[in-house]
Amino acid sequence: MKNVKAVGLFVFLLASAAYSFAQKTISEGTLVYDIVIQSGNKEPQMADALDGGTVTVLIKGGQSRSDMVSALGKETTIHDSKTGNAVILKEYSGQKLMITLTKENWEQKNKAYNDIKFETTDETKTIAGYTCKKAVAKLPSGKSFVVYYAADLTISNKEYNTTFKNLPGVALQYEYESGTMQYKYTLSKIGFEPVPVSKFDFPKSGYRVMTYEENQQLRKNGQ
Repeated sequence: MKNVKAVGLFVFLLASAAYSFAQKTISEGTLVYDIVIQSGNKEPQMADALDGGTVTVLIKGGQSRSDMVSALGKETTIHDSKTGNAVILKEYSGQKLMITLTKENWEQKNKAYNDIKFETTDETKTIAGYTCKKAVAKLPSGKSFVVYYAADLTISNKEYNTTFKNLPGVALQYEYESGTMQYKYTLSKIGFEPVPVSKFDFPKSGYRVMTYEENQQLRKNGQ
């Protein structure tokens, strides 16, 4: 009986080691996503301006940066997983705003995704040369969305995008609905070249600075 258990444990460890070996871990690199938006309205909506935009994600160790560029302007989020601090930079209509976030602010901002669960299906598709599995993401709020992920890829910094913190791979395509709008993000490029550390520096000047609490208050007041 002991021998049977020993053999079973050996097989399990061997399979786990093979899976870990096959899965490429990204500790530094770049991911670029194309944005496609479909609206159920005939009249143009502000969100339509995001259609044709891109999201570029930069990763270097525990640091991450996301740049969303569209016809509306540019929005950047820089996060340091070691300190938990972050900044959100908004550049729209010639205005430049920097919102500062503490570790507590960051956790509050992303708390809706803390208990997100992913249910993998048998459906697959090829994206950017990677075979991806389809999963349905279910949030505690009852909302859900679809994501296709590459199981043979993983990112060492799980805080780069808290939405996919529990996803067993890297999201190469995800789509969700908000009102009559349908948003789809699809990976168009992935690179493993070194990323300059300067890309993760918080700006020292050139922006109107506001705390996360101040920004939340403005949003509540409809400003």
